[in-house]
Amino acid sequence: MKTIAVFASGNGSNFEALAAACADGRIAARIALMVCDKPGAFVNERAARYGIPTFTFNPKEYPSKADYEREIVRRLRAERVELICLAGYMRILSDVVLEAYRDRIVNIHPSLLPAFKGAHAIADAFAYGVKVFGVTIHYVNGELDGGRIIAQRAFEYLGSDPEELEARVHAVEHPLYVETVAKLVAEQ
Repeated sequence: MKTIAVFASGNGSNFEALAAACADGRIAARIALMVCDKPGAFVNERAARYGIPTFTFNPKEYPSKADYEREIVRRLRAERVELICLAGYMRILSDVVLEAYRDRIVNIHPSLLPAFKGAHAIADAFAYGVKVFGVTIHYVNGELDGGRIIAQRAFEYLGSDPEELEARVHAVEHPLYVETVAKLVAEQ
């Protein structure tokens, strides 16, 4: 069985989708560690419900980004993590993590990349007036939302409610991430 880690910063709905899929066998892996950069984030409660160990840290308590990322890599190696899944982790990874896990870090992004990169992709696409929205899963490299695309799923939205749109995005994200991670784990 493969060993994965999930990085998250907030609510953790994508984390929970992955955790549930690992628990019920849809993904042939176990989540060995959930990494979170926000001690008060709800994702910590989700991880506790699944009995998944966490490394939750406050970046300000470290002298530098390299210092906390070295600690992350140390913990990942201790758990023999083979694949990292970013699930709403709102920090850009540096070479400390990227080099240690080259081609073994994936991210889910709420747009059809390469369009609408960055933290406000849904709002940016909505404001631009697009009618076809979507989700992308891609490998992570040194460029913001710029790694090789693994999977995408599009849907049409003609409404005018940003909250409804965000709910539709999540409805696409969760199954696509589970399907994609399951395939990646099976191929490794």
